[in-house]
Amino acid sequence: MAGAFGAHGLRQMVSERALEVFQTAVTYQMYHALALVLVAVLAGLGVSRRLLGIAAGFYLAGILLFSGSLYLLVFTGYHWLGPVTPLGGVCFIIGWGLLVTAGLRRQG
Repeated sequence: MAGAFGAHGLRQMVSERALEVFQTAVTYQMYHALALVLVAVLAGLGVSRRLLGIAAGFYLAGILLFSGSLYLLVFTGYHWLGPVTPLGGVCFIIGWGLLVTAGLRRQG
């Protein structure tokens, strides 16, 4: 829905660059929403729920910090939000690392 809003409703309201930033936020939010689904599936297959839960927390934090800061930047123009975005990226990286670790330590 956010992508459709950006493609249709937002186009008349913001610059082309702001649309690109918005699309980046939507894309990363979607990737990591799918990662959260993967976490749920893996938990059902006996993969370490503790590590998966922590990974999910990092994915959620990443979505809020990365995508959230980009959404706010587009809608408010507050450029001081820029340094928040990489923190979300770090959360995504940690989440993926934990997901891989959980997969490697699969419970037997």
